[in-house]
Amino acid sequence: MGKREGIESGSSTRSGGFPLTAWEVTIASMVLLSFALGLVGVYLTMPASDYSFLKLPRSLEDLQILKDHLEDYTSDYTIQVLVGYCVVYIFMQTFMIPGTVFMSLLAGALFGVFKGVALVVFTATAGASSCYFLSKLIGKPLVFSLWPDKLSFFQSQVNMTPFDLLWI
Repeated sequence: MGKREGIESGSSTRSGGFPLTAWEVTIASMVLLSFALGLVGVYLTMPASDYSFLKLPRSLEDLQILKDHLEDYTSDYTIQVLVGYCVVYIFMQTFMIPGTVFMSLLAGALFGVFKGVALVVFTATAGASSCYFLSKLIGKPLVFSLWPDKLSFFQSQVNMTPFDLLWI
C-alpha cells in the first residue's frame, strides 16, 4: 500500500512522524515565498507617498477612501496598481481573508465595469484554484494525521446507503 493509499484510507504509513513529505513542504513554501515576494515587490515599486490610506477595505467608507487615493495612481502607474491589485486579491482569496467583496467593487471603480469584471473573474479563479491546490497538497495529509479516527468514522457514515440510515 502506497503513501497516498494509506492517507486515503485514513491510516498513515508513518508512525507519529511529520505528515508531509519534503516535496509537499517545498511546494507549499514556494507558494508562500512567491506571495511574500509579490507583496514586497508591489510595496517597493509604489511611488513615494503617504500610505496611511493603504489598507484592506472593511466597509464602503474605507472603499471610497481607497478608491479616491488610488484613482490618481491608476492613471499614472497603471501596471503597478494592476499587479498590486492582482497579488493582493489572489493572496486574500487563497487564504480566505475576508474583504474580497470590497476588492471586487474596487476593481470596477478603478478599472471600469468590463475590465473590472474580467479582472475579478481572473483573480478570484486564480485565488480559489490556489486555495484548492494548497488544501489538497498540505491540508489533506495534515487532517488525516491529526484526526484519523474521526475521519474514518465520517467516511464510514458517508459510505452508508440511505436504507442503512433508517436503522440508526
